[in-house]
Amino acid sequence: MTDLSVLSAGDALVPHAVSRLRTERLARSSKPFLARGGPRGERCPGCRLVPSHCLCAVRPPVPTQAGVCLLMADIEPLKPTNTGWLIADVVPDTFAFGWARTVVDPDLLALLRDPRWQPYVVFPGEFAEPGRVVTQVETRAEKVAPGPGVPPLQGRRPLFILLDATWTEARKMFRKSPYLDHLPVLSLQPDQLSRYRLRRSQREDHFCTSEVAAICLELAGESHAAQTLEAYLDVFTHHYLQAKHQLPVDKNGEAHSRLRALRAQVPGAAAAGVARQGG
Repeated sequence: MTDLSVLSAGDALVPHAVSRLRTERLARSSKPFLARGGPRGERCPGCRLVPSHCLCAVRPPVPTQAGVCLLMADIEPLKPTNTGWLIADVVPDTFAFGWARTVVDPDLLALLRDPRWQPYVVFPGEFAEPGRVVTQVETRAEKVAPGPGVPPLQGRRPLFILLDATWTEARKMFRKSPYLDHLPVLSLQPDQLSRYRLRRSQREDHFCTSEVAAICLELAGESHAAQTLEAYLDVFTHHYLQAKHQLPVDKNGEAHSRLRALRAQVPGAAAAGVARQGG
């Protein structure tokens, strides 16, 4: 699939991969999905927030060598708090696929075979065979010895496969996706607790999807993209919670100020966006 998700001169947003997956999922629903908030549940199609707290004007695409592939549990694309959407807003090459135990999207299999990418399944190493586990990410400028049983990496672009689901669902997805079994498992060792306040995980060492992506980008040497995604999550969280409590957005607050400074470092991104290939 080809996604030309950009912020045009007229500020019109072309749907990215997660947005398109949400549309496909809604089309398969037997009854309408009703999100809370706003008059009659009205939400902006570009950011899923109520119109009074729309986030589209600060969408911060950043050019990256790394890509992200989201395998999303059935209901995830419909959740207003899903942060895979934020990843697709920031990382140009973001791909999104619905996960099912018995059906695999042929486009996903083609992506995993694409010689331009080096896929990593991002998951705790304790649940994988030791020979598959890696803790570093190869960039085009270096080679990383991945460990016994893992094929050598050849300087391809990193592609981070994120299982976007609840912890229980993600473990099931990891166990029941045989097409991932030959890929290295990137086990993260984060040194900070999650700041995500919209949905709580049962384990303190669990991160929301966009936080995981930010850590992966940092490992791949994409520090600016990682910092932008972190700041964008904070801005999204602020908008969401202010809307929930019917309070105005503070556009001069710390989160907005930090995101503005980061966006200013990407030439033309604030005005024109970045071309995308995500599927």
